Amino acid sequence: MRQRTIQKPVEVIGIGLHKGEPIKLRLEPLDVDAGIVFYREDLALSIPLSPASVIDTRMATVIGSEKGFISTIEHFLSAVYAYGIDNLRVVVNGNEMPIMDGSAISFCLLLDEAGIAEQEASKKIIRIKRTVEVKEGEKFVRLSPSKQASFDFTIRFDHPVIGEQSHAFVFGTHSFIEEIARARTFGFAKDIQYLQSQNLALGASLQNAIGLDDHKVLNPEGLRFENEFARHKILDALGDMMISGRNILGRYESFAGSHNLNYQLTSKLLSDSKNYELVAVKTLESRAFAKSFA
Repeated sequence: MRQRTIQKPVEVIGIGLHKGEPIKLRLEPLDVDAGIVFYREDLALSIPLSPASVIDTRMATVIGSEKGFISTIEHFLSAVYAYGIDNLRVVVNGNEMPIMDGSAISFCLLLDEAGIAEQEASKKIIRIKRTVEVKEGEKFVRLSPSKQASFDFTIRFDHPVIGEQSHAFVFGTHSFIEEIARARTFGFAKDIQYLQSQNLALGASLQNAIGLDDHKVLNPEGLRFENEFARHKILDALGDMMISGRNILGRYESFAGSHNLNYQLTSKLLSDSKNYELVAVKTLESRAFAKSFA
């Protein structure tokens, strides 16, 4: 299996979740071993994708520096992860990614429009060699060795619609599109009201999130999946794991994980070479991992 970029540049305009303003997103191919690079067109600022670039994880995953930042990158990165893209320039003209419909499906459609191009270099992935875990009370995120890539997430909310729910997902591009990509982010009406009073979440609406009051889902169309909330947490986890810059061969597990715990997990993983190894996909004993990108 070889490295991947896109065949041609593509662009789209969408609303930013926090500022509520139009954001132009443009994707451009990059050469072999260039990695995923974000670019603030309005600041002429490049931000390489790595844990070292993460500056905030409170409400979303944010990368940047004192010169500028880009927020809410995780939904987009989950699609990049699912399509196995290694090299890509991500150009935006503001400080956040467009929220689209609150899921990753619009980004999948954008990548389909761009087309996938294989490059003249072997694709390398991170293979987990020993278990790495980050805990915060009863909350945890964990990566452990496995011959297949999988994500298992459980959440618990004191809310009649959510309660405790789980989803287990064996990674694959097609299964991502079918099971995960359409799962939307969610928020509680009382929290949105407070955030908007602080000039945040100004672009939030029932068109780009699942809204909940104290008792029910506010969206007239209801949920896309019975456990859409847990599925969206897997979507977030895929995007946050892409902060490492590569696909991961291992088992991800979480109870009540967050962007912050995911960031700590990728940082801890990469801090010690005994935790992982970079391997060419073509050298893996199992060909199933390569086939998962078909």
